[in-house]
Parts: sequence; C-alpha cells; structure tokens
Amino acid sequence: MPVKGLLHYALEVPDPVLGETFYKDFGLKETDNRGNSVQFKTSQGSGELLLYEGPKKRLHHIALAAPGDDFTAVRDALKAAGIPEIDPPNSAPQVGIWFNDPDGNLINVRQEERKTIAAEPLLDYNGPGNATRINRRGMPTFERAEPRRLGHVLFFTPDPDAATRFYTETLGFKISDRVPGILSFMRCSTDHHNIAVAKSTHRGFHHASYEVGSFDEVGMGGMWMREQGWEPAWGLGRHAIGSNVFYYIKDPWGSYAEYFHDIDYIPEDATWDAREWDPKYALYCWGPDVPSDFIINKEEV
Repeated sequence: MPVKGLLHYALEVPDPVLGETFYKDFGLKETDNRGNSVQFKTSQGSGELLLYEGPKKRLHHIALAAPGDDFTAVRDALKAAGIPEIDPPNSAPQVGIWFNDPDGNLINVRQEERKTIAAEPLLDYNGPGNATRINRRGMPTFERAEPRRLGHVLFFTPDPDAATRFYTETLGFKISDRVPGILSFMRCSTDHHNIAVAKSTHRGFHHASYEVGSFDEVGMGGMWMREQGWEPAWGLGRHAIGSNVFYYIKDPWGSYAEYFHDIDYIPEDATWDAREWDPKYALYCWGPDVPSDFIINKEEV
C-alpha cells in the first residue's frame, strides 16, 4: 500500500473556542494555538486534529502517511490518474503533496511515518471456567477516557463506488467490507478501516474515531461526556463491520467523535475476505436504537 496510515484530520468550525471545549472534554490535549488554528493530540499521538475558524463546519483536509519510496509512488499514481497537485492553503502546513479527491475533499500526503503507540498490558477478564483476574476488583478506577490515537474518519459522498475506486486504485487502500451502494470501509494500515464513505446527496464529514484502552474506557468516556452536557450520544454498542465497541458523542455542529476499542486487526500480507453486508448490519449488531438523525448529512451543499 503506497499510503501507510492516517496522520490527522482538520475541520473548519464557526466557533473554535466551543470546539476546544468539546475536544478537551473528549480527552484530547491542546498542543498549539497559532491564531488561525488549534492543534490537538492524543495521549500517544501528535497533531491528530486541527481546528480552523470558518463560516460553517466542514472538513478542511486530511493528512496521510507515505514514508520513503511510497511518497514517490503516490505522486506517480496521481499523475497516472490525471489528478493534479495543487498548492496548499495558506493556513495549512506547507508540506507534502496536496490534491482533491473526486468529491473535492482536500488531501495532504506526507513523506513520513505514522507514529506507533506503545503496547499496553493485556486485559484481564473473568469468563466461564477461565478466571484471569483473581482476588482483584474489576471496577474501573478512572472517570474518563484517554484517547490513544486517531483510528479512522468517515465521509459522506454522493458516489461511494467512485470514492472507493479512487482510494483503492490511486492511493492503494484495500477494501475491508462494503454495504453495496451505501457504505465502503477501506484500510491503509492494520486497522479494519482508516477511511469509510457513506452514501448521501452531497459530500460531508460524519465522524472521527479514537482508540481507547478497554470496553470500560469506552463506557466511562461516554458517561463523562454526558455529564459535561454533551448530548445526544449513541452507545454503548458493537459494530458488526469492523467489530469495534463504540460510543459516539455529537459535536456542536452535528457530526460525531467516537471512542472505539477492539477493532479487527488485518496484517498487510494477510488474506482477508472482504464481505458485502446486508444493510441491516451496516451500523451495529447490538446496542441502543440508532438516533433518528445519525446518518443524516447535516452539512450545507
């Protein structure tokens, strides 16, 4: 895969101060504020969210990793596909290759490695006939979530098939699973998906998802956000596609930030059977009812 990971995403929002409050409550750490943007990181990442001020909420750009020779491979693939490189916005980092995907989303590919995170101790769970947590309480001792890294983003698109062809044929993503004509999940790392696209009348940003350390941390993070007044939300539940346990919190502009744990892990050289799923499994296999507006694109055309 020429592209080797998702580095960060950036949003334009009409009220960056409100955005700072939301994402700090969510568990991200502010690292830089240079007037035109606010940068956040996870506990083990760096620069994984940028907020810019703008007239309305929209995706500003995403940044992808293409280290070493992969960077040249991406540039060659864009040229072969007739995708022109463009100048970066004045407010954005002036590094790497900049271009637009078929829906007009701004993409930045950088010649750098995606930061790896430190391995954490295996979790102890007690199951039928198999106790691994002995003489210790299982109740969590923390109050809120601490996101470790950015995992994936989901966009709305009027043409999921065209978007999928671009990311797979030009940038080298692999299809992990699809709901034909509705959803497509693609990976450029060992995660089940790093970019997903969903059918809508027009482009838009739906959510970004951050990995936390346990099922408890997903739930405790959701409780903390609700206690801070950030509602509505959706969770706790488990996705069928990707398998991850989730909790979504709606941001002030109608998109979502997600905590996740236990996503499917697919080594690059592994054989993976990309499945075409029935729409009834598109969103989850268990959990509370889906909010009525969860899959509605709230961005203006």
